[in-house]
Amino acid sequence: MRIVEPSDVNAIGYILVGGASSRFGKDKALVEFNGTTMIERMRSLLMGISMPEIYLVGDPQKYSTVGVPCIADKWPGEGPLGGILTALLHTKTRRRARIACVGASLTLKPENNFILSCDMPFLNKEWLEEFFLVSLGSKADVVVPRSDNGLEPMCARWRTAAVTVIEEQFNTGVRKVTEVFKHLRTEVLDESIWKRFDSKNRLFWNMNTPADYEEARRILEVQT
Repeated sequence: MRIVEPSDVNAIGYILVGGASSRFGKDKALVEFNGTTMIERMRSLLMGISMPEIYLVGDPQKYSTVGVPCIADKWPGEGPLGGILTALLHTKTRRRARIACVGASLTLKPENNFILSCDMPFLNKEWLEEFFLVSLGSKADVVVPRSDNGLEPMCARWRTAAVTVIEEQFNTGVRKVTEVFKHLRTEVLDESIWKRFDSKNRLFWNMNTPADYEEARRILEVQT
């Protein structure tokens, strides 16, 4: 597999931590799994694919001590689509200075955004590497895997240019992420792409309740 260096990546990584965790009973972004918090786990996965910039999207005061910069969710309580839109608007204003091979200084706007939720305990580095490379080669507005449970928008690559359409849909009242896909060029990655990285269909499994968390810990103990 081709090795991607941080200097070659015109992308930003985001971890959504703005959910209320009402069913979970406590902040699931900060619970420990396999010896680390879920925030740190997702950050490590993004670092593993050479992501040059990584941000949380949530409450900056709440996550001020976790060691990852946090941008404020512009629409707290409005669900993950608000967090995704916040991330894309943030990228739209970003400028990263990079040095070209001839020594000239260039200012580029990142084109790709890898946006993940914080609560996927079985997301793994091998799949994310494959997803990363496939996504960078796609001209679609969004690249999203599809599992047995349907589309998995909490592990997707979004083009910065898609922000205009997403914002228009959001302003009309759309809050379901999959509804936005109908208005974007969407590339779907079926199990032929991801299944070899997850034979038990757990790759995109997320933790919504304390029972989910305990089940994930039980599965981890059996695996190890």
